[in-house]
Amino acid sequence: MKPFRLLIDYEVLEFIARLSRKEQPLIRREMLRVRDFPYNHADYPEKDELGRQYHVHIFEKYALKYWIDEADGHLKIMEIRPSDQG
Repeated sequence: MKPFRLLIDYEVLEFIARLSRKEQPLIRREMLRVRDFPYNHADYPEKDELGRQYHVHIFEKYALKYWIDEADGHLKIMEIRPSDQG
C-alpha cells in the first residue's frame, strides 16, 4: 500500500515550534509513524461539530488528532495537544 501524504494544520506547526528542541524531533517522528500506519495508532475516535470522524493517538505526553482521507490519500494532522497522561 502506498503511504499517505502527510498534511499538517498550520496551528500544529505553531505548537511544535513552541516546544523544546528535544521534543520537536519526537513529534515529527511520531507523525511519520502515524502516516505510515494510521489505523494502527488510533487510540480512540473523536467527532467534530459536523460529525466528521477523527482518530486520536496518545504518545508520550501528547494527543495527536488526525483524519484519514482515503479518497485523496492524505493523512491530515488536525491538532496536537497535551494529553492527560503527561
